[in-house]
Amino acid sequence: MAAAAAGLSWRRVSSFTGPVPRSRHGHRAVAIRELVIIFGGGNEGIADELHVYNTVTNQWFLPAVRGDIPPGCAAHGFVCDGTRILVFGGMVEYGRYSNDLYELQASRWLWKKVKPQAPSTGSPPCPRLGHSFSLYGNKCYLFGGLANESEDSNNNIPRYLNDFYELELQHGSGVVGWSIPVTKGILPSPRESHTAIVYCRKDIGSPKMYIFGGMCGCRLNDLWELDIETMTWSRPETKGTVPLPRSLHTANVIGNKMYIFGGWVPQSTGGEISTHDGEWKCTGSFSYLNLDTTEWIGLISDGQEDKSNSLPGPRAGHCAVAVGTRLYIWSGRDGYRKAWNNQVCCKDLWYLDTEKPPAPSQVQLIRATTNSFQVKWDEVPTVEGYLLQLHADSPVPSVAGIPATGVSETSVLSSQGGSSLHQSPQSLPSVPYPEVKVDHPCPTNNVIPNNVQVSLSSNSLLKVEGKEKVAASENKITQEIVKNHADATGFKKSNAPSLLPVCTSSPQTSVNVGELHDLDKRTVNPDATVSSTVSSTQSMVTQQAVKTESSSTNGAVVKDETSLTTFNSKSEAAETACTMPSTRVNTGQTNDSHSSKPPLRQMAPVKTRDRQWYDVGIFKNNSAVVSQFYLLPEETMSVSNKMESANVPDYRLLKKQDLFPGTVYRFRVAAINGCGVGPFSKISEFKTCIPGFPGAPSTVKITKSVDCIHLSWEPPSSPSGNILEYSAYLAIRSTQLQENPSQLVFMRIYCGLKTSCVVTAAQLSNAHVDCTSRPAIVFRISAKNERGYGPATQVRWLQGKVSARCG
Repeated sequence: MAAAAAGLSWRRVSSFTGPVPRSRHGHRAVAIRELVIIFGGGNEGIADELHVYNTVTNQWFLPAVRGDIPPGCAAHGFVCDGTRILVFGGMVEYGRYSNDLYELQASRWLWKKVKPQAPSTGSPPCPRLGHSFSLYGNKCYLFGGLANESEDSNNNIPRYLNDFYELELQHGSGVVGWSIPVTKGILPSPRESHTAIVYCRKDIGSPKMYIFGGMCGCRLNDLWELDIETMTWSRPETKGTVPLPRSLHTANVIGNKMYIFGGWVPQSTGGEISTHDGEWKCTGSFSYLNLDTTEWIGLISDGQEDKSNSLPGPRAGHCAVAVGTRLYIWSGRDGYRKAWNNQVCCKDLWYLDTEKPPAPSQVQLIRATTNSFQVKWDEVPTVEGYLLQLHADSPVPSVAGIPATGVSETSVLSSQGGSSLHQSPQSLPSVPYPEVKVDHPCPTNNVIPNNVQVSLSSNSLLKVEGKEKVAASENKITQEIVKNHADATGFKKSNAPSLLPVCTSSPQTSVNVGELHDLDKRTVNPDATVSSTVSSTQSMVTQQAVKTESSSTNGAVVKDETSLTTFNSKSEAAETACTMPSTRVNTGQTNDSHSSKPPLRQMAPVKTRDRQWYDVGIFKNNSAVVSQFYLLPEETMSVSNKMESANVPDYRLLKKQDLFPGTVYRFRVAAINGCGVGPFSKISEFKTCIPGFPGAPSTVKITKSVDCIHLSWEPPSSPSGNILEYSAYLAIRSTQLQENPSQLVFMRIYCGLKTSCVVTAAQLSNAHVDCTSRPAIVFRISAKNERGYGPATQVRWLQGKVSARCG
């Protein structure tokens, strides 16, 4: 089956930075979130360094390891349990094998030699190489391998093994000991350089270990299954074409598929397979076993790799590791070169997206202006970009009536659907409204915004403060794996305390202020923090509504200080006044003029079924500033409506439409990887601001004392007149929430001219803990001028483990 027909799109990583490890074979790799960690292997000597590759930043680095650093080894066991890695056995020099066990705590890059107890019956595992070492739960399963029958390492007498051991792990660190499980059925035959994976079906829930292939004097392609609960071995029946016999291949589970790549296979001559010595070759064939149906599916046939430079070349002894649904392959040997009669190791790094990405979170609003939105959404791992779309409550004028307007360009994906990135900054066009002054530049799609961080002072006060802009290479680094490197890796020691603001995935867009999560379970992601301490809600509160109990505006009902304010979730995130740089897709045009024409007049609303989704563009990162969108030619509109994942058009051929003030827009976003455009997110609804109202207060800080907390903020940078007063609100528990969990109920806790207030312990005891994403207490602050109250700034104060109060 051709790779293109199978929907495969291998990508070779051509640009990476940092100390690239020398090519090798017999090495092993595991993934900890976005990091690929490689150890061992050999090529002109056995390698003993630990190399790490950041798949997000395309950066290699050498962590400063310490402790009981193991010697270099090859064909060893290598498994990952959370943020600790276990290494067992392998070849430490020619003819000399190991049965030592080492543990690496990747959170500190600390090695420790571990001495497990011997089994109660029998001997511990003998020194070996080419064994399989698989993790499930708190146990590792060791099977087979190759031992040296001779005590003299120079006199290598191979002995193939099929012994089976269980290693029980302690929680966090350390091991209990080896045991020899009593199994039923027939053990797989002795072998080395095979693969083993563990898979648990969702519908049955019984974990199974699968062993495939290997070497025992000749290559094998038999499949064995072990039911881990009953410890029963069996030979499952399979459908489809079984891959050729092989050894030194790789097997990785992604979803319900076991992907088999490469290895040594028999040389085919005249349609027959020869098994004599010297008639073996490396392969680049690629197939998978559907573990639910036990059907083999061939993706790249043997020999096909020779006809294309778009596929990884033949190799054996390489490493393969899954990062999310993406498969990475690095190095390995490509067989014997007849001219020199020696092995040559590959230097290339490849990846393959095995399925379309999942839907991102709902689009979240950071801020709105009269004619733009700054929006974001949660990152989706291992994607190449995001397609953002919108539609308006009002019909969009025809293409012929819209002049093209030029705006500043930011880094986006090529409109031709490739993965190349373009950046062509221009001077910003003039804007008709004053900009909100923020404590950092407005971000573009290729610049990491200043992060918001909570620091813990000596007197236990919490405050939110801006951090310096971080380089793109510091993105998405798991803080538990960050070490104090002074080199060019960009990895720095974390001195973050127990609280850190992170963005929310709930429909209520807000700044989260709260916990630093347990990093064995979650990632604290600098790139995911909001770009400022302000985000907005669409609840515009008028002066009349404050004084009376019945008036309401935009879904908000505001009563007196002891009464409640309810906000409908449908109107949760819009009007604030900050004019940000516009965003457009790079079209390659250089003479795109700036238009000074005002936006066209809005038309009458249209029925829901007539709404058309329009592309805002394709963005590399998970944020965008939206001031325009692309208009499709009329003849393609009806087609596009039916095809949510249609091919991305050539944006250079499309006209652009500016956003209108006071208009509701609905947004959705889909992630893109090598398999195409994934499903769209749930729809979010935001409204552009109405001119004349004050912007939202900014730079909100929260400091905590023994019996209260202090809220402070800065005035809006676009007050549109004199600020007459501020109001602060606290989301509280209410029976209304039980009936409609998406509708928060707020009580006003402050009204006055000061830019700060105290929230008492009594008030906090009545607070609602919002659990739409991470548990948080929600505050809102808004400013009032002569026209009335503008949009509220919403702040989410993360609360840690308070799940009992959720809901």
